[in-house]
Amino acid sequence: MTRLAVLADIHGNLPALEAVIKDMAQFEVDHVVVAGDSVNVGPFSREALEIITERYWAVIRGNNAFYALDFQTPRMPAHWSAFTLPAWLRDQLGAKWINFLACLPDTLSLRFADAASIRVFHGIPDNPWVAITPVSAANDVECWLRNIPEGAIIGAHSHIPLERHVGRWHIFNPGSVGVPLDGDRRASYMVLDGNHQGWTIFAHRRVHFDQDQIFEAFEKQRFIERCGVAARLIAQEFETARLRLWPFIQWKIANYPGQPESDTLFDKFQRLEDTRPYMPPEYRDLIPRLHRD
Repeated sequence: MTRLAVLADIHGNLPALEAVIKDMAQFEVDHVVVAGDSVNVGPFSREALEIITERYWAVIRGNNAFYALDFQTPRMPAHWSAFTLPAWLRDQLGAKWINFLACLPDTLSLRFADAASIRVFHGIPDNPWVAITPVSAANDVECWLRNIPEGAIIGAHSHIPLERHVGRWHIFNPGSVGVPLDGDRRASYMVLDGNHQGWTIFAHRRVHFDQDQIFEAFEKQRFIERCGVAARLIAQEFETARLRLWPFIQWKIANYPGQPESDTLFDKFQRLEDTRPYMPPEYRDLIPRLHRD
């Protein structure tokens, strides 16, 4: 049997990562894999990568790595020109860690001697921007996974913990270490046990961490002054463990198309009584129901 700790979506949250490492010690895991998005939105992206490399953890890229890799290059999508976070992220990382991200794989096939192979990617195969979620249509999931020979899958990106069987695949998402978005602010990760019959969850852990360190670092780095409305919304995501930046963008597109982000629009968005119409369904439908239970 192999015991595997599965982390994802650390997002530069050093206190959460340190709390998870301390909690993880009790399980005597054989290895640790990080399913992408170690960097961005949190203030400790470089420190997160330092820990991952010092401990020789297996790690892949997530979509947020591309903000560091493609910003102000010919690969950059045109709409990124208005984004404020990529320049801040690149300053955090410096050339050394940007080059490290440039060389990371986008997927891994873990092949331990005493366990079934298991595939790791951030979103879906060949696309880190789309996640398998509790409400993803089974037909879509089977289409996305049709070329994946492994029967066990580790995904991430949604920040929502998941165990799901679709077709011949057993799918795990450990949730987010750094920025949970399911209404529970505690860091989320999983411990999986694997043998030749497959993989099972030994533990799904939620771990308290010191959020004050995040906001102190934001203030020291002048995060809100530098990154504006996006930074204010990200700070709310840390505070509430709820999606804020995405629904703001969708609300602005629907109601104020073409207008730049501004404090005035931020204040109007803050006054909305219900942001669920502007959320993806996995947050709109699942999270409020869990919150009521």
